[in-house]
Amino acid sequence: MSPEQFREQGKKLIDWIADYYEQVESYPVLSQAKPGDVRKHLPEQAPEQGESFDHMMKDVEQFIMPGITHWQSPNFFAYFQSNTSGPSILGELLSAGLGVQGMLWATSPACTELESHVLDWLVDMMGLPQQFKTTEKGGGVIQDTASNALLTALLCAREMKTNFGTNQLGGCPKTVAYISSHTHSSVEKGIKIAGIGINNLRIIAADENQAMIPEKLEEQIQKDIEEGFIPFFTCATIGTTSSNAVDPVRAIGEVCRKYDIWLHVDAAMSGTAAICPEKRSHFDGLELAKSYAFNPHKWMFTNFDCDCFYVSDKSVLIKTLSILPEYLKNEATEQGAVIDYRDWHIQLGRRFRALKLWFVIRHYGVEGLRHHIREHIQLAQGFSQWVNQSSDFELLNEPPFNLVCFRYKADDAFNKQLMDTLNKGGKIYLTHTVLNEQFWLRMSIGQTSTERRHVENAWNLIQETAQQLKK
Repeated sequence: MSPEQFREQGKKLIDWIADYYEQVESYPVLSQAKPGDVRKHLPEQAPEQGESFDHMMKDVEQFIMPGITHWQSPNFFAYFQSNTSGPSILGELLSAGLGVQGMLWATSPACTELESHVLDWLVDMMGLPQQFKTTEKGGGVIQDTASNALLTALLCAREMKTNFGTNQLGGCPKTVAYISSHTHSSVEKGIKIAGIGINNLRIIAADENQAMIPEKLEEQIQKDIEEGFIPFFTCATIGTTSSNAVDPVRAIGEVCRKYDIWLHVDAAMSGTAAICPEKRSHFDGLELAKSYAFNPHKWMFTNFDCDCFYVSDKSVLIKTLSILPEYLKNEATEQGAVIDYRDWHIQLGRRFRALKLWFVIRHYGVEGLRHHIREHIQLAQGFSQWVNQSSDFELLNEPPFNLVCFRYKADDAFNKQLMDTLNKGGKIYLTHTVLNEQFWLRMSIGQTSTERRHVENAWNLIQETAQQLKK
């Protein structure tokens, strides 16, 4: 494809994407495709001869679009928000066009230095502890997902606890980690990958608000120490996936500090709320954390993938993951004057993710971001009030952020039928969780173009559908 052809087709594609966002509200939110529907339209073998871009886009519209669940629809209320925006898309396009491989500072200085700068911006924008700045003892790095950030924290915690012995000798069968019954499943996966073993993962009880009980954590730690185990890692959550519950970070952090345990705080879904000063009480105690992660690709209008991972001591991270073969050696690295982000995460190669985040922050400004986050939280609070005022529905709890868990006052089977009926209708998309041995519908409000009218229409549709099913 020549530059001229690229220019012509690129303009068409930008127009197509712009048209898509103008029309996205009209699509069924949940794809109505059946298993195999997409593949049956695709040829068995790859084409021997090249095909035109117009032909490709025709197939996108005919065969791909029916298999798309529209995460950017203003009527998408499922799972978690995964919102993007115009400036983010353009930043991603620029990143793809530059084609940077940013494994070392030397391979593109701007890739590294912009990332460090933007992550330091976020520390101040969100009132995070100053220790997380790259200009201080700690620092931040953009990872792909909170799952890999969690795995990185696990590895650092194990190495620090064993005086970096497992990097040399391998294995550490008596190490144990702690989570609550509502912590994200990525911890269990990380424990498996790291070779800790799920038998060494302790599940700590939660209270009536689905938050970890610090006293139970300390009891389990003491028991493990008495039995010869080595407590090394705890994960606290600010905004659990099921219910947006907030663990008491400060109390958990004090316990971890007492027993020299690495505290990782996962705020993947709700961390963006810290940009609003009035929400920072939920982040109290974060200075006690050894590591912290949140996802701009969930609620900061930045397209996937973009996880911000911070550590309080970058030397532990680098010592855990650094390896320098001859073919990567260079003068800047050897002088110790730069950051080489290849030492800050599991993979070697890395994309120029900071561009899209930089574009988003500069486009909206801090006040613009706060405005939209506050709007989403207010919409969630309004939806909660409607549920509370209804004699037919009930609320799990008052949402701290933008996720509302609710149910019709009937059995689990009815609530599942209600959710399935709504989703098959295509006008909105909801998912569920099971808490207190009950089936709850989850309403996650945070898509870029979601407005009050979309939430009102969803509530009306939920009520009408429930009444039809009860007849």
